[in-house]
Amino acid sequence: MTHKNIITSRDVHIYYGDFEAIKGVDIDFPEHEITALIGPSGCGKSTYLRTLDRMNDLVPGARTTGDIRLNGEDIYAANTDVVQLRKRVGMVFQQPNPFPFSIYDNVVYGLRLAGIRDRAMLDEACEQSLKQAAIWDEVKDQLHDSALGLSGGQQQRVVMARVLAVQPEVILLDEPTSALDPISSSQIEDTLLELREQYTIIIVTHNMQQASRISDRTAFFLQGNIIEVGPTKGIFMDPQHKETEDYISGRFG
Repeated sequence: MTHKNIITSRDVHIYYGDFEAIKGVDIDFPEHEITALIGPSGCGKSTYLRTLDRMNDLVPGARTTGDIRLNGEDIYAANTDVVQLRKRVGMVFQQPNPFPFSIYDNVVYGLRLAGIRDRAMLDEACEQSLKQAAIWDEVKDQLHDSALGLSGGQQQRVVMARVLAVQPEVILLDEPTSALDPISSSQIEDTLLELREQYTIIIVTHNMQQASRISDRTAFFLQGNIIEVGPTKGIFMDPQHKETEDYISGRFG
């Protein structure tokens, strides 16, 4: 079953001043699939990920060229509302970053920002999002306690709930489990597999086992280029390029 592409990118280059960090990337992201971006440190995978919600706009001297479309719309068009874009394309970072508020206020933050004041609506969204992020049962009796009192793994799932509350189309995750213990990592992987039913997920990971366990497709980045992209099984079992094979077999990275 082929899914339609929700994000397409063509000939994407990213520069920091004179340094070319991404060198002409072409890649499509099918909806309701998990795509893993893998490659050694500094290969450009996180830089590329951050172009998809225009986070690189916040970096002084960063410049992006090429064509990136979300459901056919050019996200770098002059009239793009970046705040709207970041609701449609949510981001979860490597270090859990809950705001210093209650769990409840964290989850409904984006909805309040969007002007929603109806308490019943906020309550429902909070519960729904925490359930989707598989943490409702753990926190339902402490919604008004600070999110900063939670463990790292719980914080990361509250952050996921915060992203889910605004009902994005795409979820970007930049090494979301690298700061977590194995049990928390595994819970987040299980959550992502369930979320795939409703969302398109793009995850940067250093962890090959994680990529092979949860992703449908894998893209291998090296020095700012995509060397190979395709179904995860093929990339891991039968890579078409020597560099991919060397990286996956642990010869470098």
